[in-house]
Amino acid sequence: MTTTTNTRSIILASSSPRRQYLMKEAGFTFTVEKPDVEEDFPHELPAEQVARYLAAKKAEYFRPRMGREIIITADTVVILDNRILNKPQDRAEAVAMLSDLSGRTHRVMTGVCMLSQEREETFDDITDVTFVKLSPKEIDFYVDMYKPYDKAGAYGAQDWIGLVAIEKIAGSYFNVMGLPIHKVYQHLATW
Repeated sequence: MTTTTNTRSIILASSSPRRQYLMKEAGFTFTVEKPDVEEDFPHELPAEQVARYLAAKKAEYFRPRMGREIIITADTVVILDNRILNKPQDRAEAVAMLSDLSGRTHRVMTGVCMLSQEREETFDDITDVTFVKLSPKEIDFYVDMYKPYDKAGAYGAQDWIGLVAIEKIAGSYFNVMGLPIHKVYQHLATW
């Protein structure tokens, strides 16, 4: 991390280019490793706990081989009507998710886990996002052009759909991108 006096190495356990971008822009120096874990969760787990659960699960992958580094893991979920909209499996599911989100407000939660040999902190951030009403043609265009199969809720706020469909955001935009970087920065500053 170049913005504070912390000299410990950081591993960002995420292949997300958006998370990597946000960490770099905040002044952190880090290496990237992707945890090899299934992103599944108990079905009885309340929707509001899923992002934290998955972030902690990803961090546990690194525990057996930890040195002095700080591991940062994250997971973002989209919640609509108390149901999790994960990454779509195919085109039909992406279209269905975006159709459900169209003209409505949904919640984006990103859970973050920071882990070292002596400490573990898990936290989350919540952002409410309102979409304008989208036409089937707009949804088809976005899915076909941007192929949002690696994004919770089948969309990226930084993509075309974010520019034309997001009417209102209550909370952190960066959380919607996949990492509440302001909270990561605050937590690392006290590490």
